[in-house]
Amino acid sequence: MATTPSLGRTFLHLLVRLLSIFALVHAQSASTSVTQWPVHNDGLSDYVRWDHYSYIVNGRRTFLFGGEMHYWRIPVPEMWGDILEKIKAAGCNAFTFYGHWGYHAPNPTTLDFENGAHNFTKLFELAHNLGLYVFVRPGPYINAEANAGGFPLWLTTGDYGTLRNNDTRYTAAWTPYQTEFAHIVSQYQVTSGGNALTYQIENEYGYQWTNTTAKAPNETGIAYMELLEANARQNGITIPLTHNNPNMYSLSWSKDYDTADVGGDVDIYGLDSYPACWSCNLAECTSTNGPYVAFEVQEYYDHFQLAAPTQPEFMPEFQGGSYNPWGGPQGGCRNNTDEYFANLYYRHNIAERVTAMSLYMFYGGTNWGWFAAPVTATSYDYSAPISEDRSISSKYYETKNLALFTRVAQDLTLTNRIGNSTSYSTDPAISTTELRNPETYAAFYVTIHANSSSSSVDSFKLSVSTSAGNFTIPQKGSSIVLDGHQSKIVVTDFHIGSETLIYSTAEVLTYAVFDDAPTLVLWVPSGEGGEFYLKGTTSGSVSKCDGCSDVGFYPESDGLIVMFQQQAGSTVLNFNTGTRVVILDRTFAYRFWAPALTTSPLVSPNDTVLVQGPYLVRDATIQSQTLALTGDIDSATEVEIFASKSVQSISWNGKSLNTTATAYGSLVGQLAAPAGFVVPQFGPWKVHDSLPERLTNYSDAGPAWVDANHNVTPSVYQPATLPVLYVDEYGFHSGIHLWRGYFDGQASGVFLNVQGGTAFGWSAWLNGGFVGSFLGNASLEAGNMTIFFSNATVKATGNVLLVVQDNSGHDETTGALNPRGITNATLIGEAGFTAWKVAGTAGGDAAPIDPVRGDLNEGGLTGERLGWHLPGFDDSAWATSSPATGFTGAGVQFYRTTFYLGIPSNQDVSLSFRLGSLGPVDFRSLLFVNGYQYGRFNPYIGNQIDFPVPPGVLNYNGNNTVAVAIWAQTEAGAAVDVDLNVEYITDTSYDFTFDSDYLRPEWTAARLQCA
Repeated sequence: MATTPSLGRTFLHLLVRLLSIFALVHAQSASTSVTQWPVHNDGLSDYVRWDHYSYIVNGRRTFLFGGEMHYWRIPVPEMWGDILEKIKAAGCNAFTFYGHWGYHAPNPTTLDFENGAHNFTKLFELAHNLGLYVFVRPGPYINAEANAGGFPLWLTTGDYGTLRNNDTRYTAAWTPYQTEFAHIVSQYQVTSGGNALTYQIENEYGYQWTNTTAKAPNETGIAYMELLEANARQNGITIPLTHNNPNMYSLSWSKDYDTADVGGDVDIYGLDSYPACWSCNLAECTSTNGPYVAFEVQEYYDHFQLAAPTQPEFMPEFQGGSYNPWGGPQGGCRNNTDEYFANLYYRHNIAERVTAMSLYMFYGGTNWGWFAAPVTATSYDYSAPISEDRSISSKYYETKNLALFTRVAQDLTLTNRIGNSTSYSTDPAISTTELRNPETYAAFYVTIHANSSSSSVDSFKLSVSTSAGNFTIPQKGSSIVLDGHQSKIVVTDFHIGSETLIYSTAEVLTYAVFDDAPTLVLWVPSGEGGEFYLKGTTSGSVSKCDGCSDVGFYPESDGLIVMFQQQAGSTVLNFNTGTRVVILDRTFAYRFWAPALTTSPLVSPNDTVLVQGPYLVRDATIQSQTLALTGDIDSATEVEIFASKSVQSISWNGKSLNTTATAYGSLVGQLAAPAGFVVPQFGPWKVHDSLPERLTNYSDAGPAWVDANHNVTPSVYQPATLPVLYVDEYGFHSGIHLWRGYFDGQASGVFLNVQGGTAFGWSAWLNGGFVGSFLGNASLEAGNMTIFFSNATVKATGNVLLVVQDNSGHDETTGALNPRGITNATLIGEAGFTAWKVAGTAGGDAAPIDPVRGDLNEGGLTGERLGWHLPGFDDSAWATSSPATGFTGAGVQFYRTTFYLGIPSNQDVSLSFRLGSLGPVDFRSLLFVNGYQYGRFNPYIGNQIDFPVPPGVLNYNGNNTVAVAIWAQTEAGAAVDVDLNVEYITDTSYDFTFDSDYLRPEWTAARLQCA
């Protein structure tokens, strides 16, 4: 119920109205002010231009709403279409991807852009077919919570200098990769008929200045950027070069800010921001963002006016979620960046006048193999809108609701920020930002709690200026309601085809034009009301009232005001002008879709249809008089479509539906629930010892073993003892490494300091006897212990100390040079070791043995080197036992089994493996599926137990091989329960039974040399 305002409040409202009138008149008189901002193309093609307001693509201003995915995190090219179709369905018109130098360059003389997922050109083909622009980010450094930030691991030895500078050694290293990447991308640019829109130079490299305020140049950083930029241009890149600054302090690489013209500037400045912390460990972000406050927004508008006033406000990375570090909560921290986060923060970006942004991540995927930096566990779900198992839910739908709006809000691409205060609202708890288009006078009022972290529910009315006058809205209905952690965008003079929406307190979801008449879709949270004002309309009627109440029509001199309340469901209103308005509550808005009928990323309201009901709508085409829809169904669903009158029937995934025509012009049909799926049982498990290296009769004379005999190192980090025992110097980089140290004499123990990154661990055996382990820690990168040999037999000569070392990856940024290996090996009671040998990934980096899966997939366990994890390996001579039975004693055991999948081509059955400890947790375990390492289960340190595996890695139409390596770090041994679970089932148009045999090469006898 509305209350009578006080005299002071009434005066305030009058003042706000006068100010609003002044703002509108000022905006109208300043329509030519757009020309004061230069339109750039920086000497490039006119196909892509930009100015203070937005990107201008092919002559049209465009709000770019995209999301990031990484092809190397889902190593199945046939699956990229599933992810990109979901990004497109969410209303996005762009996507972003990082390259990965380390994935493509196993050694300094090899570049692989051909084998399996190393060939990423399918991304551009999909972008062209789906209608998505591409923000390309090749590197050479990417960060991405990736091993060494995406650098090849052979780069980390120190031989190439300190990296990310103009050192000639480093330049010579990156030049082949950057050159080939540019050559590939040059074939798919928008300037030559493709969809690649921008090309990023480096990543989060804010080092243009030694003193930002004084604009004192950092000559080394500038020279480095200019080398990268020149390489891109020399190798065919004709689209704008971009960069993203890691924070608002560095102010680097913008031509606007670089008034001294010191060099290194890109064409379009970008900023990335993670206001809710990029990690589930909130302490990690304090140094950058300050103490964490949930739902506290950051201000960007002033930063862009300082850093890049003649360029669009562009965020190449804005927070989509947070990664889960080792020791983080099971399943991640989705509550930190849930659907409420998406609602609040993404609208706040619009209030800050951002017109181009890409969410990091939109689909995170998995750190399969050894792709992760030490901070990150196997999952890279990132609390993204599309989950690691490829499911979509509330956060995806909430993101879709805004992206669909930005797709049709053409006036949003050219606005001035008129005001930003609490004076617009009758409630001082509400702050409003007014954006107004100086050419069309359309306005967008972005409302938010003045204290954005507030969880209170507040009601208010809003003062707005429109072409029909100045109003405090709603005029007829109850107040606007703003729930905690929520924002709303109130539009005025919003154009829907040839009609004008003077204002709406309900949010615009989308609109389409059918047969020259607009269908406008509005939405409110369940149980709330709204009011809208249609210009030129004289009468309206309720054609459908599902959950609606209190619908009222109020004629005005130049239009019609409509008020309503909406519970769960949908309402359809028809008006005398032919306009149709569909009103949805949030639950119905979530499953409302606007699939495009064009492959252009610039989707016109004339080139779409509207669909209510399904879990996912992937595509729509009109064939004769039939609307052919494709998508996914997770339950029995009613589907309703709004389209041209020429559409007389619907097909779903190629099958005709029985439909009924409604009185208000839609077609309604029914979709059946998907069939169930029975999880197959594993075959009998086989087991074999995978640590013969601990035994005294083991020979390390074979080619798998390298003499670790360096007495000098290029690393800036000098070891405490010699020889140098840094694994990367001997051509081994990923996973588990084995060191064998020889000594003579009666030593009583050894002091070992081993460095492997956070969450790593190590164990040691002397002459076959277990002598101790460093179990690991989620925050320690090195582990040192004095181990006594009381549990082993020490010989007068020929003692062998075996150290099995986990390597959780190289650190990011400058930490990439932190060595991995043994930094101190000091015997107690004897002079020292006489020799050391090391083994790692089969073939080392000189001769990668599995180019399809890549060198980051495996480590150096015997089972890995000999290929016991691969399909086709003959384990018939092995003993029968399961990982659930387990074993006692410290050591490593390798288990194998198989199972068959027969999944219908019309189903998406998302499968994951769940691993659980059955007893002691002092162990480490690796999960391999058809040769791909898809899980690191470290229950002593981490909490990840579920490991989704995508189709293609899994054979959906045949046999599958599962292997589990268990490394018990104490004499208590270990036992692991392994289950296969269904995450979800949908009936789908996407064929997940594609031929993927080429991605699962089988075992060959070449592995035998790696013993």
